[in-house]
Amino acid sequence: MKIVTIDTLPFDDQNPGTSGLRKKTEVFQNPTYVENFITAIFKASGRLKGGILVLGGDGRYYNDVVIQKILKMAIAFEIRRVIVGQNGILSTPCASHLIRTRQAEGGIILSASHNPAGPDKDFGIKYNTKNGGPATEDVTGAIYNQSKNISFFSFADVDDFDISKEHTIEAGSTTIEVLDTTKIYADLMESLFDFSMMKTKIKEQNLKIRFDAMNAVTGGYAREIFVNRLGLDESSLLNCVTLSDFGGLHPDPNPTNTHELISVMKNDSSISFGSASDGDGDRNMIVGGKSAVVPSDSLAILCANSQYLNGLKVEGVARSMPTSGAVDRVAKELNMNCYETPTGWKFFGSLLDAGKITLCGEESYGTGSNHVREKDGLWTILAWLSILTARNMSVDEIVEEHWAKYGRDYFLRNDYNVSSEQGANIYNSLASATKSLKGTSVDNVKILDAYVFNYEDPINGNKADNQGVILDLENESRLVYRLSGTGTVGATLRVYVSAYDKNDTTSPVPSKLNAVSILGAKLAKLQELANKDKPDLSVF
Repeated sequence: MKIVTIDTLPFDDQNPGTSGLRKKTEVFQNPTYVENFITAIFKASGRLKGGILVLGGDGRYYNDVVIQKILKMAIAFEIRRVIVGQNGILSTPCASHLIRTRQAEGGIILSASHNPAGPDKDFGIKYNTKNGGPATEDVTGAIYNQSKNISFFSFADVDDFDISKEHTIEAGSTTIEVLDTTKIYADLMESLFDFSMMKTKIKEQNLKIRFDAMNAVTGGYAREIFVNRLGLDESSLLNCVTLSDFGGLHPDPNPTNTHELISVMKNDSSISFGSASDGDGDRNMIVGGKSAVVPSDSLAILCANSQYLNGLKVEGVARSMPTSGAVDRVAKELNMNCYETPTGWKFFGSLLDAGKITLCGEESYGTGSNHVREKDGLWTILAWLSILTARNMSVDEIVEEHWAKYGRDYFLRNDYNVSSEQGANIYNSLASATKSLKGTSVDNVKILDAYVFNYEDPINGNKADNQGVILDLENESRLVYRLSGTGTVGATLRVYVSAYDKNDTTSPVPSKLNAVSILGAKLAKLQELANKDKPDLSVF
């Protein structure tokens, strides 16, 4: 077998963000771009040579080409075994599971998660480490440093490999193992939930559901779980064929993008449980007859109802900094620790590994438990289904019961699409103003505290500074500002608006949070610095 070595020059933009390297597809199609970045991962990862690598993606455009490139480079790098999903399909939570159970050194996930797919859309490459979680900042920093010093890459000069069926291929000193990951993941879910009980209850209660895969990676997984194992009708599934462009759908599961699912839930009162997942399967949305469940509430409700999760013992919980404090109230009631971390699932990893937390979640439709080191869309949906069937209640009834006991944390996220320069100017201006804002009143609203969120990991002491700007307002309201790290063009300034009310739990979110939203935009000087008089997207 011939190994070919090609001279190359570094690219200056291969710095992995919150969830890997994400760019427009056409950027990854530039000659040597993929090869350079994969070489940087291989060199920075430490022990991949002679080790095991997990590989797959969400089925988006260009996945097939990049998988073949990586397989040939893995042979040249003398990786002992590559475990690859059949047809390249591998959800992010399943990748995490495989890394952990197969004792892999790491995994490469080809996905831009909730970003659109296609030749003119987005592509991404993410590296997960030995614990199954996203690479920590020291690892992504090492990858970036390697990328700036690349001078050559190598690959095996062989034909493309057949990954359309389960089999094992020997190639030099490398074994390529092609697996049907839908069965592996469904087996994991069946070990965590009582499928037999759920199947019986679904039939007894005549429970009708709709799940929307957004034509992304979870279609096959959902069919195996909901239809083949839980006995639901095929009509329960929407958009469950994985397409390279996701059928033109935007695979971010929120009420703005899931038009078909929301319409079905509103127009058919016999369907009491709706759900959706995103491009790579790590996000989720839960929908009742009235509206979608706010992710912050979803995490809190799972924690409060954990006794219905097939014996899951919750040791503690964690949420990302922008997420509302709904789960904090549950944790206080149950006398358990609740941790606040920066945005990014990697920050939950050390807490999960140390056994400090069992459940964790982010405001951006991500929830998970300690079974993997990624957020897990289908796990969350099954967790909700387990609660609904055990209690014989609807989504709306569960949510309203929760609010009646704990009060309601109203929550809204306003996204402003700006240039990179504008985003930096707005954020830095806010960060610089925190000391002068603290204790002042603006538009008759008192700012009780104002600070930049800096984080020190309680397990390993790692520090992550400047993760966002937080303004604590009177009457238990809060504003959080941060620049998103998941886009591919310009910048997205996210302004998170929340307010707690113990008694009023039924007001419309926009009207309830309107005054605080206006204040948030004013304090950020969005009109002055970015000519923005309204958000580009509001999610609630």
